[in-house]
Amino acid sequence: MNKWMQFGETVNGYELRVLNEREIRAAAGIMFLATYTSLLFILFDGNFIPVKFVLTFFLLDLLIRVLISPRLSPTLIFGRLIVRKQMPEYVGAPQKKFAWIIGIVLSATMFYFFIIVNAYSPITGIICLICLVFLFFEAAFGICLGCLFYPLFFRKKVQHCPGEVCDIKDRQPIQKVSWAQLMVLLIFIGLIVLASMVLKAPYSKPLHALFPALSTETTR
Repeated sequence: MNKWMQFGETVNGYELRVLNEREIRAAAGIMFLATYTSLLFILFDGNFIPVKFVLTFFLLDLLIRVLISPRLSPTLIFGRLIVRKQMPEYVGAPQKKFAWIIGIVLSATMFYFFIIVNAYSPITGIICLICLVFLFFEAAFGICLGCLFYPLFFRKKVQHCPGEVCDIKDRQPIQKVSWAQLMVLLIFIGLIVLASMVLKAPYSKPLHALFPALSTETTR
């Protein structure tokens, strides 16, 4: 029973408890998709019901992770099922716990405003944006933004970060970005900005049905 209640796993070769970064990223992707989809209902339909459900389960999931055990977190269990055939990537449990506590504070604040007070404001909008950024960076890049604040509150050195970014080491040639590559990136960004201005008119034309007869049948 104690094994199910502990925070993190004991793995040979690691002096502290660790978690599997791959399933954490999968869980973050699930949470990001659910949160982003619920916000689309607000933007396009003014419907706040989906986000209320998402916030409730989001907060409950984080509370289970921190107060009981990550082993019992529904999203982490789902994430484990998705990535179970991949080799685990171990990450230190202490900094993840701290990051999830930040998540609890943010989601509890949203829960208070959206569900208890039943109101929205610029505060809720900003917190939603912060949550989306945190989840996106975790899911897409494997960067735990909440973990970056861990050294500010604890004197302990952060250990076993994803990609070993905690360790000071020289980048390998495949990781280095040249000036030519930076120029390509800047030119591409410039093209996107230019295209948004030049192509706005032709891109704004409404689409027509490629097969009018079929479109007419489906609308009857």
